[in-house]
Amino acid sequence: MHWAQMQEAGGLAGMRFLLRVYRIFGRWPFRFLLFFVLLWFYARRRIAREASREYLQRLYAFSGGVTPMPTRRNTFRHFLAYSEILLDKLLATSATDLSVPFHRDGVEYVQPILEQKRGAIFVSAHFGNIELCRKLTERYIGVRMTVLAHKKNSARFNRLLKELDPGYDIDLIRADEIGIDTAIALAQRIEDGGFIVILGDRVPVDSAATVQVPFLGKGTRFPISPYVLAATLQCPLFAVFGVRRHDGFAITLRQIAESIILPRRNREAVIVPYAAAFAKLLEEECLKAPFQWSNFFPFWASSAPTGEERPFLRESGRGGAPAPSSLTSPLARGEGDKM
Repeated sequence: MHWAQMQEAGGLAGMRFLLRVYRIFGRWPFRFLLFFVLLWFYARRRIAREASREYLQRLYAFSGGVTPMPTRRNTFRHFLAYSEILLDKLLATSATDLSVPFHRDGVEYVQPILEQKRGAIFVSAHFGNIELCRKLTERYIGVRMTVLAHKKNSARFNRLLKELDPGYDIDLIRADEIGIDTAIALAQRIEDGGFIVILGDRVPVDSAATVQVPFLGKGTRFPISPYVLAATLQCPLFAVFGVRRHDGFAITLRQIAESIILPRRNREAVIVPYAAAFAKLLEEECLKAPFQWSNFFPFWASSAPTGEERPFLRESGRGGAPAPSSLTSPLARGEGDKM
């Protein structure tokens, strides 16, 4: 099953109730109640269980046995960690002071473009708490961030965030609905010195817009959209990860490219080194915080070559009709390098 077909788990009423428990009684009573909620979720969500176990198994083998074993207990710990991430996202949205201690690693890579008031693209992953990372960056660095996301599967969660903070005004653009007008708007944001955040660890529905790179010991499909976008907007590309650690929240920044130039032909071959660099950085983060990657769908199955995905396409009922993808025309297809 492709991640885009999976329904959001949980309802708004349940999320509101759990958040109310946290606000009245604190984190430990919240965790006690959440334990039983997750037991039910663990028992009912076979696909999520199996996906978590596959990820932990690949990470365990890749790390040489250093990371947690792919046991049922550790799969459940993976679920618990994800629930903590969701709670932190809710708290970050409703917080007024954001007094959480945080550390920045790699800010020297970004400092020159901040001083020059240039724009850039940040590619991240479903790892840790990118929402808190965005808010801290906007608050303490003073830059506006535009988020490209598949809004369909996060509609309920975004609605709850809006309820918690009526002033919640995230600049979010649906990545599966980008056209020429939106591309021009993104170019204007870069020209104004803004940052664009795009997630680079999930295969778009149109798997042709991918390249295969090593990830946790296996060739894996990653989307080309972050690198095509950087080439199209002619701006630097950075990787960013935000995760809670024992001593506070850690933001890691790494530069992937000062600029990307794509040829008219063989674009995928040029993109491979950039995608491989991002995949390697994601590997490093997973090794440091194994339970922080929110992988609860068949990641490696959905990243298989196009020919292996045809049974899924037939089940989806899409036949030969082109499906929307992350950054479809013109960006995902690699058209229009210059604006």
